[in-house]
Amino acid sequence: MKRLLILICIAGMSVPAFCATDMAKLDARVNSARTVLDEIMSTPDKAIPDGIAKQAVCIGVIPGVVKGAFIIGAEYGQGVVTCRTGHGWSAPVFIRLAGGSFGFQIGGQGTDLVLVAINQKGFQDLLKSKFKIGGDASAAAGPVGRDTQASTDISLHAELLTWSRSRGLFAGIDLNGVSVSQNQDDTNTFYGGDHSFESILHGNVPPTQSSRPFLETVAKYFRRAQ
Repeated sequence: MKRLLILICIAGMSVPAFCATDMAKLDARVNSARTVLDEIMSTPDKAIPDGIAKQAVCIGVIPGVVKGAFIIGAEYGQGVVTCRTGHGWSAPVFIRLAGGSFGFQIGGQGTDLVLVAINQKGFQDLLKSKFKIGGDASAAAGPVGRDTQASTDISLHAELLTWSRSRGLFAGIDLNGVSVSQNQDDTNTFYGGDHSFESILHGNVPPTQSSRPFLETVAKYFRRAQ
């Protein structure tokens, strides 16, 4: 009996520690997304074009996707998404990206991915528990260069534009066949309760203090013309 009570106490004492560890990992993921976006967008001739940035509805950043054995359904990366609301950018939600062949010929390990929804259909796709790029959501490899003129034509034929960065090279990438799914468990842990992606991405849940630097970075680079 005494041993059982000790085990119960140890288990009870470990819960806050586990929660703290989980939060630290999630905070680090959000901060990594901020760093990726800042490094990419601060190089004008290699960044996402202004024309796309101004019409962006949602931004997804998946930092440090690791190339692994291409097993269908295996998880390749995890990241965050924020969407534009009537009063700025929403608190972030957590997503998983998996399956298919990412076409990592340009990189190897540590590839960063950026997804930009450029219309309301793209936004609605992100509200689904899971969708496949190129199947459920039309996508195109995004153009690079702050003043690229091709951005308008490309955005007319896609809901999502996709980019990758590996070994310093930032370029559009074909992610057709890749699945994007909601990571509800991490999202609930991050906010300390059960909140739907729809509620968060519509701006009904306030952002955490730790996510504000990421949102400020998004607002800095993805602002509409005044």
